[in-house]
Amino acid sequence: QVQLVESGGGLVQAGGSLRLSCAASGRTFSSYAMGWFRQAPGKEREFVAAINWSGGRTSYADSVKGRFTISRNNAKNTMYLQMNSLKPEDTAVYYCAAVLTSKDSIVFLRPGSYDYWGQGTQVTVSS
Repeated sequence: QVQLVESGGGLVQAGGSLRLSCAASGRTFSSYAMGWFRQAPGKEREFVAAINWSGGRTSYADSVKGRFTISRNNAKNTMYLQMNSLKPEDTAVYYCAAVLTSKDSIVFLRPGSYDYWGQGTQVTVSS
């Protein structure tokens, strides 16, 4: 089992940057595929980015491609989301998620694929 805690959210002006972190407990962090999702008020939770065990494979939503970068440091049990060129439409609660998997090649894009979730961190982008 793994517990996830997000940090790094806040208020930023459009065009600015933030880096979110997701700290994981447990000794088998490197066996979990990870992802970032977000949920704006009145909307469903949506996929943002995903990364495999080793960090060598990533996937992004079209809306963030070229602006956001997902990464992980397995030695520190931490995943990151670097967010640049932020837009007001990026405003949401951001969640990290994890799923135990036996295959390093896999990334997961659907919320239902994940077993563990953090509590979320608020990101607000002002225009």
